[in-house]
Amino acid sequence: MERRTRKHGARRAGTYGTGLPRTWQGALGVLLAGGMLLTGCSGTSHDSATTDSRGVRGGAPAPAAPGGAAGSGAEKRRDADGPKESAPPVAPDYLSTFALDVDTASYGYARRVLADGSLPRPDTVRPEEFVNSFRQGYRRPEGNGFAVNMDGARPAAKNADWSLVRVGLATRAAPSRDSRPPAALTFVVDISGSMAAAGRLDLVKQSLRILAGELRDDDSISLVTFSDEAETLLPMTRVGGHRDKIRDRVDSMEATDSTNVEAGIRRGYEEAVEGHAKGSTNRVVLLSDALANTGETEAEGILERIDSARREYGITLFGVGVGSEYGDALMEELTNKGDGHTTYIADEAQARKVFVDQLPAHLELTARDAKAQVAFDPKTVKQFELIGYENRKVADEDFRDDRVDGGEVGPGHTVTALYAVRLKEGASGHVATATVRWQDPKTRAPHERTGSITTNAIDGPLWGGASRRLQVTAVAAYFAQSLRGEELTGAPGLGELAARAGKLASDTEDDSVRKLATAIEQAARLRDGRRDGATGGEPEGEID
Repeated sequence: MERRTRKHGARRAGTYGTGLPRTWQGALGVLLAGGMLLTGCSGTSHDSATTDSRGVRGGAPAPAAPGGAAGSGAEKRRDADGPKESAPPVAPDYLSTFALDVDTASYGYARRVLADGSLPRPDTVRPEEFVNSFRQGYRRPEGNGFAVNMDGARPAAKNADWSLVRVGLATRAAPSRDSRPPAALTFVVDISGSMAAAGRLDLVKQSLRILAGELRDDDSISLVTFSDEAETLLPMTRVGGHRDKIRDRVDSMEATDSTNVEAGIRRGYEEAVEGHAKGSTNRVVLLSDALANTGETEAEGILERIDSARREYGITLFGVGVGSEYGDALMEELTNKGDGHTTYIADEAQARKVFVDQLPAHLELTARDAKAQVAFDPKTVKQFELIGYENRKVADEDFRDDRVDGGEVGPGHTVTALYAVRLKEGASGHVATATVRWQDPKTRAPHERTGSITTNAIDGPLWGGASRRLQVTAVAAYFAQSLRGEELTGAPGLGELAARAGKLASDTEDDSVRKLATAIEQAARLRDGRRDGATGGEPEGEID
């Protein structure tokens, strides 16, 4: 089937839409700083399957948002010929559509940079990856697909028209090591000169040694290295009886020359196709600092060269980033468009977490081309803003077009979308309905699941409220926004945010939340011009 990817067009901020004018940023800051909890209210949740207008078997249409809110008036625009009247205002948009994303690399890399005594570049900070790095405690489905969870928060009394709404999507629990399907993995390892630095190739080799002991006898792996050119060190080989041979090949890798990511990925997919195993999880795993400087250096061009292998064989790409200098944008784009996801490791503990504790979740798929669409009700909602997911947005009309790329999600994952929502005065009743659509990883049959939320469940304070996981989500989201330089008027400073994270760490007994508090403290010190007390530590994943 033809694969297309459309970028979601920019939308003008208006009375109702997905843009937040500056005059409303303070309200959002107060929302994240001192909101009120909406305890779990998932509403109705069900599967649906119908035949759409193209004859494609798929889910029933998501609930259409009723009309009713008026858009803002005509605006002036300026071009080379001077000011002109804009076109008449378009109808307000009550839909928010995006491809699912389980990446966590942005948060892991931010923690690495902070531990090294610097603030991360704003363009490397993606709020959804911060939020998705924490356990959420969502209800999970029994089979493939998703359970839809919705809850939220109300602001303090002076901003009573603002709400925080969390859409939580969860897949079934990850299988045990012995119950997952066999895997056929092609590891594509960057051995360019930049990988010689500490914490790069040495960490990759250490990770692969760990993995060689963790894989089952019926798994298979191949090993490709690349610098200015690519080389196959090990063709697809069954792990059983060959662990020493695998480790010998890993130990032989040495850093040299430039970085031709294109050559490595192209050779990797050739090996993956050659060693394709029916009934197994077939995946290419790229381990690199992603600092491409030779050959094709743009993700689109690189993936074009292996497009047929991706489409015909369903081979997905898992990116593992390393290094203090890291090509975050290239790795993220490669895995997004390569039907996969990315994570980041900085030490052996993190490598063991990815390649041992979380291995089944990183290998198996439970949903392909997964997309979510949230329909807000204009009778109750005046304005909304999705926090993050800027490069994962999908045109609303493409939600049920299965040719348009979505996200690939494995077992044990959760995906969280956090919205700032401004309610109308006196609003009561339905607020939003969230629909997730995905394809079965084997049959490609589409499925849908929905959930909804209403205003009457919005009560109680956020800080100190019953849902501590929602509080963690709010802290992580605000921290990311702050690192991006999007300071919100009225929001707490990083010191206060760190204190809230510290209390949540104690309340939840969750070490990953404690590390979040440490990262916020490090950022606060750096903002104040102090570099003392920086400590490293492994980032925690979203998998529970």
